[in-house]
Amino acid sequence: MAGSSPRSLRSSADRHHSYNQSVIYCVIPPELEDELFDKMVEYYKDNPNVTVIIDRRTGPDRRAGRKVTDAEKEQRQIRDRRRARIPGTFPDTDDPSGSL
Repeated sequence: MAGSSPRSLRSSADRHHSYNQSVIYCVIPPELEDELFDKMVEYYKDNPNVTVIIDRRTGPDRRAGRKVTDAEKEQRQIRDRRRARIPGTFPDTDDPSGSL
């Protein structure tokens, strides 16, 4: 089974999604492809936000059990995304009522 087989693309071939549109993927494991793929395509045919695909990933999970090295930690930059304040100080203001 090749990853680019027409069967794996059939459910989304006629759909065109823009980048600002959310898409839900119904991922079918390869072991259940014969049993579920056609049923799921039929079930979601009226929902343009759902695309049914077959999981074609192979090999070990690269995330499993791997620790981040010190070199990788040094490369990561954590940034404060809040807007920076204007530098300087604010002048004192007088209380309009005259009392503090």
